[in-house]
Amino acid sequence: MYHVYILLNEAKNRTYTGVTDDINKRLVLHNASRVKASRPYRPYSIIHTESFETLKEARQKEKFYKSTTGRRRIKEMFF
Repeated sequence: MYHVYILLNEAKNRTYTGVTDDINKRLVLHNASRVKASRPYRPYSIIHTESFETLKEARQKEKFYKSTTGRRRIKEMFF
């Protein structure tokens, strides 16, 4: 099972969206500065997850959340 996750940094001004098969392990990597794209904005907490049977489905949803429309949807849901 694969998960799309959305992280929010402590200052509540930056989100990060990704796909993984182990959410807790991935959060630890983000907060330990092991992910270059999110390193300057840590620490993070998980604000949203969605589960999918296939990696293809999860990647499609991740791609949507990273699009302009998806970013707007994230703002509507959480801010």
